[in-house]
Amino acid sequence: MDKSIIASEFSFKAVRSSGAGGQNVNKVSSKVVLSFDLLNSKGLTDDEKTLLRTKIATKLTQDGILILTSEEDRSQLKNKEKVIKKCFKLLENALIIPKERKATKVTRAAKEKRLNAKKVMSVLKQNRKKTNF
Repeated sequence: MDKSIIASEFSFKAVRSSGAGGQNVNKVSSKVVLSFDLLNSKGLTDDEKTLLRTKIATKLTQDGILILTSEEDRSQLKNKEKVIKKCFKLLENALIIPKERKATKVTRAAKEKRLNAKKVMSVLKQNRKKTNF
């Protein structure tokens, strides 16, 4: 993954933020929408593209375009920086391949310890019963 090439492929659009904000919200377009064409990117290898397509499939459009937004700040520049960080973090986390889990067996000592505990509990419960003469 080449970050400089990917960053050059981002396209941004400024939109008016939703929610409360008084008169300012009607004038200023501070929400930033980032679009990234994952399938036609030159900064990703084919293997990375297939891995990303499966891992972040819910965030992609049918055309394979990743769309992220940020409207946390009142500044368009800060929102642009945040959405870029969010995109790179999403891509990096999706490219991590988890290690395969190795199945293990229960040790003999653990089995014996469990069975001994069951025997002790059984004796305790037997002692609680009324004796029959």
